[in-house]
Amino acid sequence: MIVMRTWVLVLMAIVAAACGDAPLALANIQTGRSLNQDGSIASISTQFKPNETIYVSVQTTGSAPGTISVQWKYQGRVIDEPTKQVDPSGPASTSFQLQNAARFPGGDYSVDIFINGQQVGSRNFRVVE
Repeated sequence: MIVMRTWVLVLMAIVAAACGDAPLALANIQTGRSLNQDGSIASISTQFKPNETIYVSVQTTGSAPGTISVQWKYQGRVIDEPTKQVDPSGPASTSFQLQNAARFPGGDYSVDIFINGQQVGSRNFRVVE
């Protein structure tokens, strides 16, 4: 009887582990000028004008809740660090935007992507006068 109970508990533990949420994982990074309704990029680009809003879409797989954050950088210096809490039910797109009312200076920029505090990717882009 004890052996049977042990096997039942082991089986229950295996089933519970199999039903758990898959962790968030990076699938793709897109940068561009506009967004689709699902948060993906509608107009993909890596070159922008000084007066444009710059969007990044972090596309993920998994269904576990977590945080997605980005570090926008200009010439290696951090200029913004927004974070969003997410709780997806599967593949999802989480978008962020960078704006500058005074116009962006021309030059090299990048955006680093973090999932639950761990850097998982980066994209480079340029602003051209």
